[in-house]
Amino acid sequence: MKVNREIRASKVRLINHEGEQVGIVPIQEAMQMADEIGLDLVEIVPGSTPPVCKIMNFGKFRYDQSKKEKENKKAQHQIKIKEVKLKPNIDPHDLETKIRHARSFLEHGDKVKVTCMFRGREMMHTEIGEKLVQKLCADLEDVGTAESPPKIMGRLLLVVLAPGSKKKKETAKPTPVSQTEKKS
Repeated sequence: MKVNREIRASKVRLINHEGEQVGIVPIQEAMQMADEIGLDLVEIVPGSTPPVCKIMNFGKFRYDQSKKEKENKKAQHQIKIKEVKLKPNIDPHDLETKIRHARSFLEHGDKVKVTCMFRGREMMHTEIGEKLVQKLCADLEDVGTAESPPKIMGRLLLVVLAPGSKKKKETAKPTPVSQTEKKS
């Protein structure tokens, strides 16, 4: 954005500090009007012919723009992918710890990549790892859903869990039975 003396056009379409169209004026006249008011001449639309310029406080304008950008960044939540690594012969207690970690990641709003690594002869019994991953997915069903079924890629069994669940939480209360229905 060009300001004051940086504007090189001979004529500009001017908008005054109150937002009203002044019309097409020579650049010297527009600069003089801005100086008289004590504000800056800012080129808003440089691509048009003649360029559109507005008389405004440029410092305040930049401050407001940066404030809006910060608000927009604050409103965005970036989803991160966290990873939980397992092996087919994992101890039950260690598996529960991994499930707790995955649960906290999902509740925080992050995706979880579950990786089951096979070494050596463990590749002969991939069904053990599949059962393990299925158990983990079943335990986390209330906070996350699998984006796709588990896939074997080389020596790894992978599945990605996204926050949110398929099951809709039941909020409906059971209807009370009236006295007349009890008698029948």
